[in-house]
Amino acid sequence: MLSLPHSLLFLLSVHLSVQQFPRPCTTPEALASRLCCPLWPGDGSACGARSGRGFCQDVEVSDLPDGPQYPHSGLDDRERWPLAFFNRTCQCAGNFMGYNCGECKFGYFGPTCAERRESVRRNIFSLSVTERQRYISYLNLAKNTISSDYVIATGTRAQMDGVNGTIVPLFRNVSVYDLFVWMHYYVSRDTLLGGPGNIWQDVDFAHEAAAFLPWHRFFLLFWEGEIRKLTGDFNFTIPYWDWRDATDCQVCTDELMGARSPLDPNLISPSSIFSSWKIDCDSNVFLYSSRRVLSVICTLPEIYNARETVCDGEPEGPLLRNPGNHDPNRVRRLPTSADVEFALGLTEYETGSLDRRANMSFRNTLEGFASPVTGMAVPGQSTMHNALHVFMNGSMSSVQGSANDPIFLLHHAFIDSIFESWLRRHQPPRSNYPVSNAPIGHNDGYYMVPFIPLYRNGEYFLGTKALGYEYAYLLDPSQRFMQEFLTPYLQHVQQIWPWLMGAGALGAILAAIITTLIIFTCYRGAKNQKRSVYGERQPLLHSSDEEATASYQTTL
Repeated sequence: MLSLPHSLLFLLSVHLSVQQFPRPCTTPEALASRLCCPLWPGDGSACGARSGRGFCQDVEVSDLPDGPQYPHSGLDDRERWPLAFFNRTCQCAGNFMGYNCGECKFGYFGPTCAERRESVRRNIFSLSVTERQRYISYLNLAKNTISSDYVIATGTRAQMDGVNGTIVPLFRNVSVYDLFVWMHYYVSRDTLLGGPGNIWQDVDFAHEAAAFLPWHRFFLLFWEGEIRKLTGDFNFTIPYWDWRDATDCQVCTDELMGARSPLDPNLISPSSIFSSWKIDCDSNVFLYSSRRVLSVICTLPEIYNARETVCDGEPEGPLLRNPGNHDPNRVRRLPTSADVEFALGLTEYETGSLDRRANMSFRNTLEGFASPVTGMAVPGQSTMHNALHVFMNGSMSSVQGSANDPIFLLHHAFIDSIFESWLRRHQPPRSNYPVSNAPIGHNDGYYMVPFIPLYRNGEYFLGTKALGYEYAYLLDPSQRFMQEFLTPYLQHVQQIWPWLMGAGALGAILAAIITTLIIFTCYRGAKNQKRSVYGERQPLLHSSDEEATASYQTTL
């Protein structure tokens, strides 16, 4: 990990960049022109064109047909993403990425993005105490730090288009952590059809269909990258929670994600830092002054729908969680090793209707709409991925607001690892991913909502090695020993090395003192023996002298 001074220098010298919505693209001029091609500071050109990093190009969206689940057209800003907002964006070349092509693709580093590096995500229970504390502190830092590069939309595009051609930007500052909460809400929100409460609910651009796994893979990679840039720790990876055969929430302890509060079973223990993620008495200062209000956001879809708008990032109360006190008819048990193995044995990624009603589909079984025993869709029940969300019985149990709970990251990292296991076992070509007739937002060529720059679903239907990361438990035995046992041990030794050096120095001093005393004692003994050689001329030792000598040796 970089030292604090080096981290600050790095952060000052690098322009952070991700997506949704880049600040340079939220001005009235940018919205009016529908142009999102910011300058790259490295050469002062749009998309770093002078340096060959990328170019400002027209957005070409796929015209292949969607499935019948969403019968509307022209009512949702997410349709044909991102044309409701922009029709020209940066298209990056080579190993470059980012809204201005100022970043490196996943797995690449260096000023020219030519250095290849593979990171390893590890089981949270294999992390050292220091590593766990560092992870939690990073989460809290992200929750407390306003993003300097992008904002969230607080209204629809139609609401931003004022009268007489005027543009009224409706955007808001947001913390690094809450940006990702908002994105997960936005991709899964209901469609506003016009009029209070008039909505279409059977729509989700990242769940209940093929894009579920590629979208969340990309989501976690971006989240991981933002934490690295925020902290300067470029060895950071998201840990995972291997919940196979668990009977309770193993990570719900005050040392990890927070135990249950003894005062209210729906709240987090006061001993956990996550209990501070709650509303205070003055919510009007949220994000607008130096005072900070830590709270969940985007958990009240009924209110947004009634107002005919989207989540605006206002604080909505404390983080809620009451694991195990859920509806047992919906979740009968947590997933087992056998459940995971059954899902991995399914050979087809998608089948039939390509949605939550699909049978014998790996994606639908892992997501939790089909039985991990029979592979058949089970309406009214939640299995696998969905079961963990429902089991938590709180903020994590609502799709739109689930990313508020930090357990979300541990859970989805493990889901991603199961996806990786399936890809390695079956090695499907990209052609196995649906090209057309999937629910809206899920076809191969559809750009993932709400990311800017643009990435297609099918581009992330590939293994982790191509994206520069690995899972510790999927490594071969020798590599796994290095990652899960030897590396943490060496890191622990490195942490306590100053103490060991101090102890060694103290030990050396004590050894020197003892050695000196021994030499001195031996010297005195030699002198006494020399005197005894001339016994005829020397008086015999009296008993009192013997006792004194014995006493001295005993004391030594």
